[in-house]
Formats: sequence, C-alpha cells, structure tokens
Amino acid sequence: MLIDFVPTTSGLSLAEAPAFKKAPGGAPANVAVGIARLGGSSAFIGKVGEDEFGYMLADILKDNNVNSEGMRFDPGARTALAFVTLRKDGEREFMFYRNPSADMLLQEIELDLDLIGKAKIFHYGSISLITEPCRSAHLAAAKAAKDAGVILSYDPNLRLPLWPSAESAREGILSIWETADVIKVSEEEISFLTQGEDPYDDSVVRKLYHPNLRLLLVTEGSEGCRYYTKEFSGRVQGVKVEAVDTTGAGDAFVAGTLSQLAVDVSLLEDEARLRDALRFANACGALTVTERGAIPALPSREAVLDALLKSVV
Repeated sequence: MLIDFVPTTSGLSLAEAPAFKKAPGGAPANVAVGIARLGGSSAFIGKVGEDEFGYMLADILKDNNVNSEGMRFDPGARTALAFVTLRKDGEREFMFYRNPSADMLLQEIELDLDLIGKAKIFHYGSISLITEPCRSAHLAAAKAAKDAGVILSYDPNLRLPLWPSAESAREGILSIWETADVIKVSEEEISFLTQGEDPYDDSVVRKLYHPNLRLLLVTEGSEGCRYYTKEFSGRVQGVKVEAVDTTGAGDAFVAGTLSQLAVDVSLLEDEARLRDALRFANACGALTVTERGAIPALPSREAVLDALLKSVV
C-alpha cells in the first residue's frame, strides 16, 4: 500500500504537471477496499512507514471496513510514494520513491498467519517478489494460504521500472505462476511474458495456462475481458464510459470477480454464471475510470448494479 501522487491536470508529463493530488493506492490494497465497498469482507497484509502517510493509509483501510490487523509499521523506513502521470489518452506513466520503502521490508516473522488461514481467497501481485525480506514473506504467506486450502489469486501487475531488468521481471513473475488458482493478466502482460507473441491469439494465451489453474482472465480495458478454464473460454463485453483516469480499473475488476467467487466458488465450473460475474466485474472496472485515483473511485455494489441495468437498457 502506498500513496499515488496524481497530477491535477491530465495529459502532461511529470515535469510539466503544476500540482499533484495525493491518492491512496497499491494494487492489493485497492482490491481489499474494492471488495469491502462491494459488501464483501477483506483484510490487508503489508507494511507502511511509521509516518503521517502510513497512519493515513491505515485509517483509510479502517474507514473502508478493511481488516488491518495484518498491517505493520516500520520506524526506519518511509511509506512508499509513486508519482503517476495521466497522458492525454488516460494511460499512465510511473515514477517510484522506494529507497527502500517500508513495504519492501515486511518480514516473514511479521505475518499474521491466522488471518491468512481464515480467508477464502488470498490475493497478491508480483511487486512484493522484487526484494528481500518481502519476497520471503510473500512466499511464506502464499504457502500458508495454500496449506490452509485457500484459493490463490494472482495479478502480476507488471511495473517494469521497479525491477532490475526486464529479464528479472519475467523470471520473477513466472516463478510463482504455477501455484495460483486464479490469474488475471492484461494484454500487455501477455506480450511481455511470451516475449512479444500476439495477446489476442488463444493459442498464445493457452501457453500461460498451467495444469493447476482454474481460471485465467485477460483484461482488455474498455473492450472487457476474456476468460479461460480447462472446460471453456470466451469473452465478455465491457461497459462503455468516459475515461478520466485508468488507475485502479484492473484492481476494481479483480475485486468484482473475487467478491463473487468468495460467495460461491462453483462459479468456476458454470460458464453462464461465470459470465454474469465477469459482467459485474467489468462494470466495477468501468466505473473506476470515471474518477481520479484508485481507492476514491472504487464503486459500491449499488452503483455497479445500477450501471449494469443502464447498460442493458
């Protein structure tokens, strides 16, 4: 979990932006808040600095009904910051301040294993794999979840500037690929992981499907998503909106998917119900791009159902 600084004026580079608005962010934290906003139950595990921003982020989790028992505060490192520019097309560029930041310093000994064991789903990204001690903490948490029979959900969330090299990013992301039950990737991530192959080709996507995987989701922004299971595959159209800021759209989509999966895992075996769940998830992502920042823009269940009704009309 970190603070995103988003320019108040879209379409400018970081150097040109006259002012920035601070917005709480960080992909797994976005997903946790997204699920709580949709009426689900979520907890966050991670580390922030023992500083004003760290306390602010802890308060944001509490205000959004996310269990923060697994959050730790580091007295010797600052809360991570990211400056995010929105280009004219609403897409983003990142500049990170982590030298090292508190999130990189979470240790295995600091994990709340009871919290993990009680979950139905354990969701994570790849950024926590980049450096020690956080990498070991991540692997230990995932193992504890797997051992407890918890569903593992993985969104690699590629952020190349944070990795030492493109090769290390590819290796790092794929190093835990085989353990996940549910994986969500974007078209760009498919191209990256397959070293430039066509992300729209089903046979290319199927290469990323491992024997233990139960659901592979490919997000395509405003176009919606594709889904792949052992038995079936298809595509679900997106909900059309006017994009202001794409930050957090993928996380909102994940929150929409996981909030329904937590209620009923058998969705994974029933294509019609899975399609309904993904329609809901697409609407979650669409509503999030209509406002600036990730967490401030995450929708309520009512707003999503309302958007779905309107899109049908």
